[in-house]
Amino acid sequence: MINPEGMQKKSADELWRAYKVRNDRGSRDTLIARYAPLVKYVAGRVAVNLPKSVDEGDLIGYGTLGLIDAIERFDPGRGVKFETYAIARIRGSMIDGLRSMDWVPVSVRHRNRNLEKSVNDLENQLGRSATDDEIAVGLGITATEYNQRIQDMTGSAILSLEDVWGNPEEGEAPTRMVELRDDRAVDPLDEAEWNSRREALARAIEKLPDRERLVVTLYYFEGLTVKEIAFVLKVSPSRVSQLHTKAVIRLRGGMSR
Repeated sequence: MINPEGMQKKSADELWRAYKVRNDRGSRDTLIARYAPLVKYVAGRVAVNLPKSVDEGDLIGYGTLGLIDAIERFDPGRGVKFETYAIARIRGSMIDGLRSMDWVPVSVRHRNRNLEKSVNDLENQLGRSATDDEIAVGLGITATEYNQRIQDMTGSAILSLEDVWGNPEEGEAPTRMVELRDDRAVDPLDEAEWNSRREALARAIEKLPDRERLVVTLYYFEGLTVKEIAFVLKVSPSRVSQLHTKAVIRLRGGMSR
């Protein structure tokens, strides 16, 4: 009989070897328990921009499925840090779960897509990032009305950078970069496409207005929370959420090309 306490004392390398080489289910269960805090961490970040009607417990449930999938697919021999690999799958699983719940009304999705397209068309004409006032004029509304639209969109702008790959019109299409099915070999076409998209995303991020680019960098690449970013920028958390939403609008519109 396996001693759970003894399993907890094993190193991560030992647990991975036991599971991947000997298919030891006890080691698999211990790995799930060991990395479970990742699920709560990602759930906390995803939940920031969600309406209160979405239960964080549902996110954790979806995320746990993503964690299990990550553990089953992970290849320790590739030299990739498991936490980095797992977070992408956990987040993707949560977003897929939210999509299945269809918690964003169709009318809101349609309005969001129209706004993304309008911003993208305007910035193509200008050859630079458009200001809030310019976007408002282009939409035929006041700056106050535009800011209200951004505020209304904040709860639905939860898509991570992985989801910026796809065309917003593609709906439920699985476009995230984590959807590479072969865990043992990198397909040259997949790798070429990934490199191309990564470069395009990097260019799109560079074109963001300074504060939006800073929010994206601190949130996605430095791992700061919305509250921590608010402290750095000396603004309110709601203002950070607005900047994040504006960045997502620009990135989705730009990457849809």
